[in-house]
Amino acid sequence: MTEQTLRKESTGHPYIVIQTDVCDGSPIVEGTRTRVIDIAIEYEVLGRSPDEIITSHPHVNLYQIHDALSYYYENREDLDQKIKQDQEFVKRLKVKIPSKMV
Repeated sequence: MTEQTLRKESTGHPYIVIQTDVCDGSPIVEGTRTRVIDIAIEYEVLGRSPDEIITSHPHVNLYQIHDALSYYYENREDLDQKIKQDQEFVKRLKVKIPSKMV
């Protein structure tokens, strides 16, 4: 591995990091592949409480969930843009690769 792939950025949040070689550099809960935006979507869109989110991510603690949400709110504009880009990518894939289930 090169030095570039091992790069880890501090975010100013104790449990959130950005690693260029994990999840395309999306902010994640340190030591996991759980993206901040996935936690934010569960909270904001699905209306799940932090305690409920833990059931989907049992490897993440409650304080890590709260830190991820804090990071999301501090960086909401950028992360909402990333969510939108991901949604557009999925739409393009659905057109390109239609479901075989009818």
